Amino acid sequence: MTLTEKDSQYLWHPYTQHKTSQTPIAISRGEGALLWDENNKEYIDAIASWWVNPFGHSNKIIADAIYKQLTTLEHVLFGGFTHEPAINVAEKLIEILPKNQQKIFFSDNGSTAVEVAIKVALQYFFNKGEKRTTIIAFENAFHGDTFAAMAASGISFYTQAFQGMFIDVVRIPVPIKGQEQESFDALRNVIQNHNCAGFIFEPLVQGAAGMVMYEPEALAKLIQICSQNKVLTIADEVMTGFGKTGKTFAMDYVSEVPDMICLSKALTGGTIPMAITTFTQEVFDAFYDDDINKALFHGHTFTANPTGCAAALASIDLLQTEEMQANIQRINASHLNFQKKIEKHSKVITARTLGVIFAVEIKSDSDESYYGSMRTKLYNFFIENGIVLRPVGNIVYILPPYIMTDEQLQKVYKTIEEAIEMV
Repeated sequence: MTLTEKDSQYLWHPYTQHKTSQTPIAISRGEGALLWDENNKEYIDAIASWWVNPFGHSNKIIADAIYKQLTTLEHVLFGGFTHEPAINVAEKLIEILPKNQQKIFFSDNGSTAVEVAIKVALQYFFNKGEKRTTIIAFENAFHGDTFAAMAASGISFYTQAFQGMFIDVVRIPVPIKGQEQESFDALRNVIQNHNCAGFIFEPLVQGAAGMVMYEPEALAKLIQICSQNKVLTIADEVMTGFGKTGKTFAMDYVSEVPDMICLSKALTGGTIPMAITTFTQEVFDAFYDDDINKALFHGHTFTANPTGCAAALASIDLLQTEEMQANIQRINASHLNFQKKIEKHSKVITARTLGVIFAVEIKSDSDESYYGSMRTKLYNFFIENGIVLRPVGNIVYILPPYIMTDEQLQKVYKTIEEAIEMV
């Protein structure tokens, strides 16, 4: 049996309707920005495998760090114990995060990083004797698939089976250019009419919504409004973190600072699942008490896994090298040049770039839903041409590994141009 035949027999894939979906592609190896399937067909991984591989596949520096850690201490429980790799990761992150972030909490993935943040926001006020039960989120947000993260997400077909089971979430418009005031007014109105504990947001870029972008000044204003009303703010940097926007964190563009930050995906360079939620000292202090019931009773078996920590340290060190920073700027400049070219196309509605993120919205008379016919046609065209891209409806985005070559980028651009002509 082939790998794909065995897969069909045993496996259940994410975001997949197995009755109607195509057979998954069996990948046998990867190196740099490239993947090869079991038939040795080559693919350019233009989305860094769901935004997690900024330094490419089979990165030797990260692999060596993982191997070295495995020969010393592969894992130890984090309840009642600690270890040097976790402490080193915490020290490294505190150096590069916004200066108000002082405490680090480990979990397993982006959804659980968000889950921790939302639980902390709600319990923060409970511990202080206040009943605040509402979370504020953007329309069309995506924060993950665990229950609180799913509740904060606004893409309805992901969540419609669970309506009526969620925590209380109220949504406000994204402050895209020209609609900032509408968002500010909506936030003030929600705070006035609900007992709001926290406001969670994807800073500057809404990933799963199709790389929807908005300005740092607008986000700063929203954070100010929350701060004035003692509503905690949560920056979900699971996608944007570690260089994607051109700076280490998207919040580095913003004059205001959040109370919590959620990190995952590129944290370990795409090698080992790991997530982190960071907090201000003030948030932590609300749980620091003689009363054990005020503790944060949340944990994961693999919390602060030493091997994952070793990968994270190597990944952060790589990000900070001059070579990698130059790569980010090189890709950004390349995207901007392509944007200038493609946005003039008669079939293009708009194109946008931030850091290594590029998105183009294509005109279409056909179904433009998230998994509609246009999306399927585009996806299949890219795969046939050896490019891994996952369009969001009629929006095609690129979020490449930072080590992608100029030649590979040009092939991705050329294939997108051909796809636009095709639809």
